[in-house]
Formats: sequence, structure tokens, C-alpha cells
Amino acid sequence: MVKIDVTKHMLVPEHIILDEEETREVLEKYSINKESLPKIHITDPVIKLIEAKEGAVVKIIRNSRTTGSAIYYRFVVAK
Repeated sequence: MVKIDVTKHMLVPEHIILDEEETREVLEKYSINKESLPKIHITDPVIKLIEAKEGAVVKIIRNSRTTGSAIYYRFVVAK
């Protein structure tokens, strides 16, 4: 069976797992907790590929016509 690297597809934005310090900075910046972030399921193909664990915060950098790029954050959940 051939495995496909979905991160190489032009429509899949860059996903980066934040470390503890980066996560703390983001949460402080927006005065929120992890559970307040939009969720992304642990079975998402990109999350599986980058091996993000449940409870991690992922930074997603999307291309934007108006700003060049836009940053989104997602909280990895199992349910």
C-alpha cells in the first residue's frame, strides 16, 4: 500500500506543533485556555502525519489573498 504525504498537497496548509512555551504565550496573548480553541481531531490525516498528541496545540498557517498568510490555532482532541 502506498502512503501519501498529504502535507505536500497544495491545498493543505502548514501545521506546526507548538511546544509548552509557545502554547503558553498564545493562550496568554488571547486570554483563553486550550479548551477554548477550535478543535482538530487526532485522526485528522495531517495530525496523524505530524504525530501530534492529544492535548497539543497546533499552529496552522494558511495562504490568504488579502494578508499573504493567516495563522490559526487548533486544540488536538480524541473525542
